[in-house]
Amino acid sequence: MVSLRDIENRIKSTKKTSQITKAMQMVSASKLNRAEVNAKAFVPYMEKIEEVVGAIASATSDSGHPMLVNRPVKKTGYIVVSSDRGLVGGYNSNIFRAARRAIEQRHKSKDEVKIVAIGRKGLEFFERLGYDVVESLVGVSDHPSFDEIKSIANRAVGMFTEGVYDEVYLYYNHYISAISHEVTEKKLLPLTDISSASALASYEFEPSAEAILETLLPQYAESLIYGAVLDGKASEHASSMTAMKTATDNASELIDSLTLSFNRARQAAITQEITEIVGGVAALE
Repeated sequence: MVSLRDIENRIKSTKKTSQITKAMQMVSASKLNRAEVNAKAFVPYMEKIEEVVGAIASATSDSGHPMLVNRPVKKTGYIVVSSDRGLVGGYNSNIFRAARRAIEQRHKSKDEVKIVAIGRKGLEFFERLGYDVVESLVGVSDHPSFDEIKSIANRAVGMFTEGVYDEVYLYYNHYISAISHEVTEKKLLPLTDISSASALASYEFEPSAEAILETLLPQYAESLIYGAVLDGKASEHASSMTAMKTATDNASELIDSLTLSFNRARQAAITQEITEIVGGVAALE
């Protein structure tokens, strides 16, 4: 039988845990507010740059730029955006499950797969499974700037043009609301779905459409990666906030249950003492 002291110690321990998870919930909620603003503020920029790139690509449909041309696929790159820390609910596991399922469906050998991992959890997951992680970035801040992402984004795009892989897919959590986000797969390269965008837009190009496209296409692909990281960070903080709220609620329920058990055990002990006293008095009589 569990003693009163053991139950009391469990109550104290659970209360301390509840205080920690409550504090972590509040911190995540604070981070989420800014991350949500950053993610939504980036959307107009992406829409405009996609419009411009689409117009230029339409005007230079015969340019043969390597980022716009499909080629035989021998190896595929996967850019997976995850978190550096745990305690974020199903945020990471959902991404890994989707990416791994797609990889197993598309490829017969791990030699056909190259991983670019953004986030420590993704790096550890794919290394543990034996995949070739060609690039990685850990320690991304809670509110990343483009400078933090630019280097790995540039290398990821560069490896496509160099032929390290022949197509690239991007996996991240798309932020919808504080309680809703979904795993998103986006084909990053080659950029075959933008040539028809904004076909009616009219631009004059200086020095030439081809020269602008040469500079703009890598920037566009890098911006897609950065946008995915911003989206993922908002989803990460939302997942952390939800997970910590659930942990706090569970701790409160456990405290209530332990308190009830403690009161019942104490009442039983008091009743037992009274019974023994009464029995002792009766024996003396």
